[in-house]
Amino acid sequence: MAFLYNLSIWLYYISITIASLFNDKARLWVKGRKNIFKQIQSKIIKDEKIAWFHCASLGEFEQGRPVIERFRDDYKDYSILLTFFSPSGFEIRKNYELAEYIFYLPIDTVRNARRFINIVNPSIVLFIKYEFWFNYLKILRKKSIPVIVFSAIFRKNQHFFKWYGEWFRKVLRKISFITVQNNESLELLKKIGLENIIVSGDTRFDRVYQIRENSKTFPLIDKFRQSSLLFIAGSTWRLDEEIICKYINENSEKIKYIIAPHIVNKENIEFLQNKLTVKSIKFSELNNENANVSNILIIDQIGYLSHLYRYANIAYVGGGFGKGIHNTLEAATFGLPVIFGPNYQKFQEAKDLINKGTAFSIQNENEFFGKVETLIHDSQFLSDCNIITKKYVNDNRGATEIIVLKIGELI
Repeated sequence: MAFLYNLSIWLYYISITIASLFNDKARLWVKGRKNIFKQIQSKIIKDEKIAWFHCASLGEFEQGRPVIERFRDDYKDYSILLTFFSPSGFEIRKNYELAEYIFYLPIDTVRNARRFINIVNPSIVLFIKYEFWFNYLKILRKKSIPVIVFSAIFRKNQHFFKWYGEWFRKVLRKISFITVQNNESLELLKKIGLENIIVSGDTRFDRVYQIRENSKTFPLIDKFRQSSLLFIAGSTWRLDEEIICKYINENSEKIKYIIAPHIVNKENIEFLQNKLTVKSIKFSELNNENANVSNILIIDQIGYLSHLYRYANIAYVGGGFGKGIHNTLEAATFGLPVIFGPNYQKFQEAKDLINKGTAFSIQNENEFFGKVETLIHDSQFLSDCNIITKKYVNDNRGATEIIVLKIGELI
């Protein structure tokens, strides 16, 4: 099985190298790993105490950020190394000020893993939510370097829990400690013989609470919104945007709208503007003179969405017509009702919010139209939702404290 795993890693590398010839994201993935070991070796200070945090992408970074920041406060004698697998994380957070070192993670071959760990020589390793890289974990275990996976979530349809999953279970056994988001994950891991597990909850609740308490203000957004209701669509993809733009075209004068697409590039921004038959304005062009020339604002810059939810009354979170919805908690922490597409089952918070009556899954444009129309005419519900969703976020905080205490036991 190890042979097949290593073969699959090489096949992945070959396929993404070929894809880099015509795909921007793949090109960044390959370019970012060029001469990666020379980069690492030239920057790492020998014999320094290093805590290595790894995350797949931007979402996992935001999830792990409260732990990174708390670690920074509690263990000032450690340097923090942060690695990313995906360009969507690295390119946005490559200048994150609380980490001394930020790199792409070299692909998980035996040679790469051994070389990386020998150079970095971390004192402790923390993987955020996912990323069970066999060769890295194997070498870390041999060197007796503690590894914590935190805010993990497991489901019974994963290969760890299948009849053929023994090799994958061995990978999990190389991890020193796992903190999981819920009791279901705990029970699944116990059934396959894992013992070093606790339920910590999800650090995303701590993160979105931080965002709410320290959210940035944008006077121009206030001027754009004025006294109108504001609908914000965040992290949208093409299928989301088809539905949203059709509604806006038919109802452009009712309320104000913000669209923050998941892919922020010239092509996608032009697609949105062309899809809208009414005038829109880009965030990068917004100023005091033009803030009121349109009811539709398109966010064409990265890093603002989580703070813009504070100005809205109703949110739509994209991804539900694809692989899965994006972060609904960023909207919920500001007390917003949240609408999303049909693919939300992997996200406990989405199911919780649906059960509380403050989130809504739609299957098509008719359901979307109906739900938005209902919400914009029900001021009492919007007021009640504000209380319910904020309380939900507040009640689920605290995972960071549990995880940091566990780190203290292993460090």
